[in-house]
Amino acid sequence: MEQIKLTINGREVTGNKGQSILEIAIANGISIPNLCYNKNLKVYGACGLCVVEVEKVPKLLRACATVATDGMVVTTNTPRVMQARKIALELLMSDHEGDCKGPCHLNCPARTDIQGYVKQIALGNDTEAVKIIKDKISLPASIGRVCPHPCEEECRRQFVEQPLSIAYLKAFAADNDMASADPFKPVVAAANGKKVGIVGGGPAGLNAAYQLAVKGYAVTVMDMMPEMGGMLRYGIPEYRLPKAVLAAEIKQIEALGVTMCNNVKVGKDVTLEALRESYDAVLVAVGAWKSTGVGCEGDKLDGVLGGIDVLREVNLGARPNLGKNVAVVGGGNVAMDACRTAVRLGAENVYVIYRRTRAEAPAEDLEIEEAIEEGVDFKWLTNPAEIIGENGKVTKVKLQVMELGEPDASGRRSPVPVEGKFEILDVDTVISAIGQRCALEGFEALELTKKGTIVADEAVCTTNLPGVFAAGDATNRGPSIAVRAIGEANDAAAAIDAYLSGKALIKVEPYYSKRNKDDIDFSAYEKKARAEMSCKDPAYRKGNFDAVINGFTEEQARQEAARCLECGCHDYEECRLIDFANNQPINPSRLDGGKHSCFKEQKLVTIERDQGKCILCNMCVRTCREEAQKGILGLVHRGFQTVIKPEFMDPATIADCVNCHKCADVCPTGALKILK
Repeated sequence: MEQIKLTINGREVTGNKGQSILEIAIANGISIPNLCYNKNLKVYGACGLCVVEVEKVPKLLRACATVATDGMVVTTNTPRVMQARKIALELLMSDHEGDCKGPCHLNCPARTDIQGYVKQIALGNDTEAVKIIKDKISLPASIGRVCPHPCEEECRRQFVEQPLSIAYLKAFAADNDMASADPFKPVVAAANGKKVGIVGGGPAGLNAAYQLAVKGYAVTVMDMMPEMGGMLRYGIPEYRLPKAVLAAEIKQIEALGVTMCNNVKVGKDVTLEALRESYDAVLVAVGAWKSTGVGCEGDKLDGVLGGIDVLREVNLGARPNLGKNVAVVGGGNVAMDACRTAVRLGAENVYVIYRRTRAEAPAEDLEIEEAIEEGVDFKWLTNPAEIIGENGKVTKVKLQVMELGEPDASGRRSPVPVEGKFEILDVDTVISAIGQRCALEGFEALELTKKGTIVADEAVCTTNLPGVFAAGDATNRGPSIAVRAIGEANDAAAAIDAYLSGKALIKVEPYYSKRNKDDIDFSAYEKKARAEMSCKDPAYRKGNFDAVINGFTEEQARQEAARCLECGCHDYEECRLIDFANNQPINPSRLDGGKHSCFKEQKLVTIERDQGKCILCNMCVRTCREEAQKGILGLVHRGFQTVIKPEFMDPATIADCVNCHKCADVCPTGALKILK
């Protein structure tokens, strides 16, 4: 075979006469994007991604269809080539009707593979489910019990009847795994000799410790409290999160080789500078432990307490006497925890004061409903105007009655006082649950925001001090839900790993194809009611701190998990189209217009075809004809209306699909799915 020489991207390579530029590039380990080339098939040249520039040739050439010549000089990544490739990708993606990832995944702050672990639960593989969850969330049994599940807000099953009970499924799988004879243990990389110090043993600190330990780092977690867990241990009541569950999960993290040191406070027992000298990198994840005051006259009286302070005291084992009448100010989950805790501490009349309506309260509706069941009286559209006392002690709270005013620029109606209208409550204690602040004594060297939180890069969690990172409630926007702190901890762990490995600190948000829910016919799905979580009777639970929920039964969990619509692409990890789409910034929306007909068919018995994901590369048709020699698939219609459809001949030919699957193997986009 006669050989030729050519230059590709400045590198001299050899090939055989008659080979294409693409064939020679592949043989020499040079990557040129392509979606319609296969060495076993005739050249098709449809996708337009493999374009290259050739010296002295004015137009771009398709590498798959251009025969190389001796002395040819080829460049695969010039600005002109990249622009043409970008347009080709944008054209393909603008006509691509499919979800790379399910909406649940995209709305999870930790970016957990929800579809993946829910499927494993449906199949009865709880340990495999936990393996998937722990790739992002190291405390699944705990988080599954307390997370306000933003994932469920975007679950498309709600357009059939109700969203999946994702959070409870997470807790179910984690409980089963921990109780099994062989619970999941991640593979831990060999020790790399680098040390990381983490200040704060809450969800952010513990999650970062897990991620870094798995990568081979020697991790030490320091916390000012007697036990690890942060707000999960000291800010959430036992009835919502049994501390034995949390302790068991923390023990699993410790078993990875993580050193845990309690009763260590920066600024008192150790300095930040000393930590920087002792460790190769430091992560600050100290949370927000100060309650925000009510902000009205009398809020310094004896008997005015912070919600976080009350919850911490109770979780430390105390049973404070709050008196008979307790008012809780706030409408979030901390307010719900505080009012329900007050009930359990023996208060006879517990009020929740919130300046907006129930519909606008940030607390979970279930928490509000359970509080009402336990006897809590909600004073919607009221706000403390004054806290009244005698001899320095709270006796009453004067409430300003509110109403919703005109919508502001965001469209939200703000509460405004109703002039001259007040209500007075007799109270022994007022608990403020309207927000939290950071206590950052000992961290004065860190740059802070105007809100008193740590300034940290939102992508890679770096601070103004080299080698010091920050994540969780103590950063930027301040306190939020635990799973958001965990998501930041994942970013911080990845950034610390890159920093200590000498890599660039870059976080690139991937491009995802997303379906418009309005284009989906949900009426085709059979209605199956969401599994109802049973819980203890209100009359019983209000007198103790026992766990409120009873947990799913085996049958409930499997059936609930099976309700998943599997919105995300089954072939995402192998999808070449999305891989190339993430190689350079693209904006397919600028080319939005009409789309090909989008439908799913299962007429091939063993393979489902999703026309919405099809890019007409014709790989399946050519493979069926040229390799399998069956010709079952073919192009139907012309121009923009072209689609790929089965061409039925006889039952014996169709039956060949059962053992073939070659078309699905070559599909670059996940348009073909093996059914059986």
